[in-house]
Amino acid sequence: MRSVKMMMAAGAASLIASTAMAADMPIAPPPAYAPPPAEDFGGWYLRGDIGFSNQKVKDLRYGRDSAYSQLTSFDQQTSFDAAGIYGLGVGYQFNSWFRADLVGQYRGNSNFKGTDRFTGTSFGTPYNGIDNYGASKSEWLVMANGYVDLGTWWCVTPFIGAGVGAARVTMANFTDTGINNLPFSTTSFASAPTASKWNLAWALHTGLAYKVNPNLTLELAYSYLNLGDGYTGALSDYVGNTTNNTFKFKDITSHDVKLGVRWNIDSGPVYAPPPPLMRKG
Repeated sequence: MRSVKMMMAAGAASLIASTAMAADMPIAPPPAYAPPPAEDFGGWYLRGDIGFSNQKVKDLRYGRDSAYSQLTSFDQQTSFDAAGIYGLGVGYQFNSWFRADLVGQYRGNSNFKGTDRFTGTSFGTPYNGIDNYGASKSEWLVMANGYVDLGTWWCVTPFIGAGVGAARVTMANFTDTGINNLPFSTTSFASAPTASKWNLAWALHTGLAYKVNPNLTLELAYSYLNLGDGYTGALSDYVGNTTNNTFKFKDITSHDVKLGVRWNIDSGPVYAPPPPLMRKG
């Protein structure tokens, strides 16, 4: 009986010593992991846009005034039809509030209609007349843009921006049909071949961006765009006589509405979740 008590005491002492040694051993640290950043803003992106234009021209001017007559009053009305806009570009998001991109646009054919109503004098004789114009216009546009993002609420970010670049304005299918009573009622017809001209172009932008997911952003945007001047080819009359003069479309501007998409092509790092907390028993 006494030997059994001694064996039990020895076992208890061994268990206490083992527990003390285990308590003194250091707990292995949790595996290291990289905490995710608060938000990742930097990176390259691709963009695409579609939309339509609402264009105006300041006035339509003939290349040379008549040598024998002088206008005493003049009333001009002009308009362009809406036309499609198609754009592609690449950009970079520098931080949470600034980004920039380089875009190329094709701006589709827009039909032009214009009317001049005028009175004048020729060798002291008053007269009046009317000219009706028709044409079509298209552009290629290359532009560098910068944008300021103004904060984000419920995944929606308003922004403003500006851009500068070059526009290749093409005027085609120009016709001029006129009638006047100098010195008696006469009609006239002139046409001009297609002509193109590169101009300095600039734009102002504003809109809303909606972040669908970390890589995809949708945009609804408005742009005011100045495309410079457009020119027709040399005019010729109905029998083919060339006048060596052109018509000038002065200060072509456009109010554009566009729907765009931005796709982030920089994949961010993958972060492991933190390990579960270890508790001492």
